[in-house]
Amino acid sequence: MRNPTGRQLRFGAELRKLRERAGLSATEAGQLLGIKQAQVSNMEAGRVGVSAERVRTIACHYDCSDKPLIQALSDMTSQRTRGWWEQYRELLPSALLDLAELEYHAQSLRGATTARIPGLLQTREYALEIFRQAVTELSPPDIEHRVSFRVKRQAILFREDNPTPYEAIIHEAALRMKVGGPTVARAQLQHLLDMSDRDHVTLRSITFDVGAYPGSGQSLYYAHGPVPQLDTVHLDQSHGLVFLDAEAQLHKYRTLFERIEAVALDPDKTRDLIHNVMRDL
Repeated sequence: MRNPTGRQLRFGAELRKLRERAGLSATEAGQLLGIKQAQVSNMEAGRVGVSAERVRTIACHYDCSDKPLIQALSDMTSQRTRGWWEQYRELLPSALLDLAELEYHAQSLRGATTARIPGLLQTREYALEIFRQAVTELSPPDIEHRVSFRVKRQAILFREDNPTPYEAIIHEAALRMKVGGPTVARAQLQHLLDMSDRDHVTLRSITFDVGAYPGSGQSLYYAHGPVPQLDTVHLDQSHGLVFLDAEAQLHKYRTLFERIEAVALDPDKTRDLIHNVMRDL
């Protein structure tokens, strides 16, 4: 694999973590596994496929007894099919494709935003206006690619079987921002209300009255994997998308989300707030 996907890179990184926890060098690991050091490096870089049987062999030689983690990694070896996002491979940054792949496989998702409605809950018209206002001006075809990509990402919330559970915490500032004008803003708010009626979508808000709170200066996105070690944090930075998966980072953002949730309105009061904002338009 010359260009491994984000998921393949993550799988390889987890193999490297297992080796490092065992205190083994790549050369020592190769000797235990009966392969060359270069093959160990290629597996850890996501450049070659690894079977479920090989994962279990690796875990045995690395003295890993975490059965849920071993099973989760074994399951990843059978999920190599590239999804719908591959049709955008030459059209959009690869990090966006990695984001769609991450969302597709996530057990559940949660996010917190201050200035915008989360991408998974945006209407097409709202997303169109967001991309029109990009700092780096986009051509009409580029805008259309990004809008259609964003809309297709939302399919995980509409699957008939096992739609992805999603919790979104949206600051009142994002609710009141008239992106695209009153008509677009009103339709966006109604869409939030409609989505909040779905059992697997939890919508909460933070009001202006709360003031400063932990994490208020950034948008946060947390993807839960089949086991906590395979969780991922996604940050949308001005210079591009960032994915974090170190144990300390995951712990930090899990704690941060708990503190954000502590100051957020419950779902019913959030719906009341949205209705009030709609009346003010």
